[in-house]
Amino acid sequence: MFGWVQLVQSTDSPSNGTAFEMDPFFLFEDAPSPYAFFGVKPTLFDAPSRDERKPLAWLAHSFLAWTPLEETERRVVPLTGFSWGFDIDDTGQITPRGVHALSPPDWGMHLPHLSACHPGWSFDRW
Repeated sequence: MFGWVQLVQSTDSPSNGTAFEMDPFFLFEDAPSPYAFFGVKPTLFDAPSRDERKPLAWLAHSFLAWTPLEETERRVVPLTGFSWGFDIDDTGQITPRGVHALSPPDWGMHLPHLSACHPGWSFDRW
């Protein structure tokens, strides 16, 4: 079984786009899991929307990972990742961002935040 861990940097977030934040599935945002999706063949689906079309810069870092089920420790092991997103300009025009592969340093920069948000989990280096 695998899962998707997703962090988002958005100019309409509490950090005004200066930091990445967890992006859990809204039905489970109070669940103590770093995974937005988890299962046998987890599908990453995200449809960011806003009530108003105002200028916005939105970037996601999405990581496919697995958690060994035979262990008692809740551990996230990263496998691969990619970035994607979009921008909305002051006329309301939406421009998708290109999809780019992420690397071990990209995962590594998120480790302090992941550990702070999910202290009951450990996060392996990639």
